[in-house]
Amino acid sequence: MRLKWVLTAFVPTGLIAVSCVAGVAQGGATGAPAQTNRQAVPAAPPYAETDVAGSGYEALTSSNTGNGVVEKPTNGAGGMLELRHIHSPFIGYEINYSFNPANASFAPTATGCGYVCQLPPQTITSHGSVLGLDWVVSAKHGNLRPFLVGGLGFFIDYPTTFPKGTTYANNDVVRPDYLYGGGVDWGFSSHLGVRLQYRGNIYKAPNISHFYPATGQFTQTAMPMAGIFYRF
Repeated sequence: MRLKWVLTAFVPTGLIAVSCVAGVAQGGATGAPAQTNRQAVPAAPPYAETDVAGSGYEALTSSNTGNGVVEKPTNGAGGMLELRHIHSPFIGYEINYSFNPANASFAPTATGCGYVCQLPPQTITSHGSVLGLDWVVSAKHGNLRPFLVGGLGFFIDYPTTFPKGTTYANNDVVRPDYLYGGGVDWGFSSHLGVRLQYRGNIYKAPNISHFYPATGQFTQTAMPMAGIFYRF
């Protein structure tokens, strides 16, 4: 839009015409496009990431007593595989699979063991594994990402002493498993990093023995571990 005004005046020396033009237009007096000094703000690095990890650990399983039986699991080294996706600080999930020897010895209690008192102590070798699904809460600080996990899974105990098909075959056992833990990731490159963590499994003690009954008690396996992750 333009406004134009003309002022004409008569003076003794003659006719003087003064013309002034004032222009108002979008973008300034010249009508040129508006210029701004704004600079584009760089986008924040994405929080989300997906990784796979492999870790080694020591399985430390507590003893338990019940129904006249003392069950003493043997500690052993194991490994865990993880596939994890982090969407935001409070939304993350992973699927994991761990495996370790799950050998255990069984013996009658000193008192109150009933018919079990007549049984000799027994040691059973077996393989234990856990398939779990966890919720992950994390916080990213530079190259560090501390995290907490919790979820549900299944503990699977497969005896190798007197396996299926033999006269005194022991029992394969599957138990619901409550999972918890925490740790920290340290990324030393754009894709690789170290994962240090502690995991715990709580489940009902398996009755893998053909002779001894289940203790009916809950037991716990603690798993301090360290490993490497690859971030996609």
